[in-house]
Amino acid sequence: MSAANLAANKPARKRRSPRADDLPVRIGGLEYARTASTPSRVLGFDQSLIWVCVALLAWGLVMVYSASIALPDNPRFARYSPTFFAFRHALWIGLSFVAALLAFQVRMDWWEKMAPWLFVLSLALLIAVLLPHVGTVVNGARRWISLGPINFQPSELAKIAVLLYAADYMVRKMDVKERFFRAVLPMGVAVGVVGLLLLAQPDMGAFLVIAVIAMGILFLGGVNARMFFLIALVLAVAFAMMIWASPWRRERIFAYLDPFSEDHALGKGYQLSHALIAIGRGEIFGVGLGGSIEKLHWLPEAHTDFLTAIVGEEFGLVGIVCVIFLFMWLTRRIMHIGRQAIALDRVFSGLVAQGIGLWLGFQAFINIGVNLGALPTKGLTLPFMSYGGSAIMANLVAIAIVLRVDVENRQLMRGRRA
Repeated sequence: MSAANLAANKPARKRRSPRADDLPVRIGGLEYARTASTPSRVLGFDQSLIWVCVALLAWGLVMVYSASIALPDNPRFARYSPTFFAFRHALWIGLSFVAALLAFQVRMDWWEKMAPWLFVLSLALLIAVLLPHVGTVVNGARRWISLGPINFQPSELAKIAVLLYAADYMVRKMDVKERFFRAVLPMGVAVGVVGLLLLAQPDMGAFLVIAVIAMGILFLGGVNARMFFLIALVLAVAFAMMIWASPWRRERIFAYLDPFSEDHALGKGYQLSHALIAIGRGEIFGVGLGGSIEKLHWLPEAHTDFLTAIVGEEFGLVGIVCVIFLFMWLTRRIMHIGRQAIALDRVFSGLVAQGIGLWLGFQAFINIGVNLGALPTKGLTLPFMSYGGSAIMANLVAIAIVLRVDVENRQLMRGRRA
């Protein structure tokens, strides 16, 4: 029998109906014939990323209320109501959502154009906060600018500004990234200027985060590995010298090594020792929401820098593991969006997203490590959860920028112009 007859006698294959998963939009049915009147929903952004951030914000609001409810018993906070800090935290979350929505509307090419100007603005604000009658002094540190009923912290804007500027800088210097004096040194000088202004406040924690962001973007941008490790060594030596030259920073390191000793338990080791007591009380499942003892004027800054310790006391090891998992997932997802942008030849967007992932992941790592006694005490808040208006706004604006990167990635993958 000829090949033509075989082809004629062979039963026709049934054409496979396209599945909903094969399409760029999610539809209600499995076949085109059934979708004539079925509304479609374009998957324009990463919904899971938003829900994880919402979960962290909601949990953080509950914990801020729990950790601060007893503060009015202290004469220092006697004029505040038990809901004062929780209400202000909720208000800042609302304002931050508005700021994030506005930031989401800005295209990434506009962020790239504005990066140098934002960097200059952040420098101006870091200088302004040091001026008398402009910066507000709290606990001996001049880090805030009073704007009527709210205080703004310029160092949080500086994190975003340095991140955008470093990404834009690497894109512009891509052709000479192997040359130290033309690629790395100018960026190092810029970060050094920001660092000097932050150390004058003093705010060594913010400087550490900004240095890690800049170094991470340089490395991800393709800087030679030897130059990267040289920069890391120089920064490590610089931070070690700053600690050694400052008696109170040295004392904090010694207190970290032995917080329960007679010399440190009532001094520089006081916060760490009570944070460890709080986590120890929580054991596996915690003492229950609202049952913390350490928040009753034993652990200072329980609603800000040491909120993780209250989570450990009230929710136990399970609660801390959940917090760690959420931040690990968040960081991994943001880094994936950044890699996707770079694969689509959108280098600036990819570096910005990955820089945000480094920022949030590193700051969460430092905060959790300090609360667990794994790292020396450092005044860094837990992103999305700790009380602090400027920090919450910076975190949500950063997530909005990541979502913008993701939206433009998906538009390109659907064949549309970003």
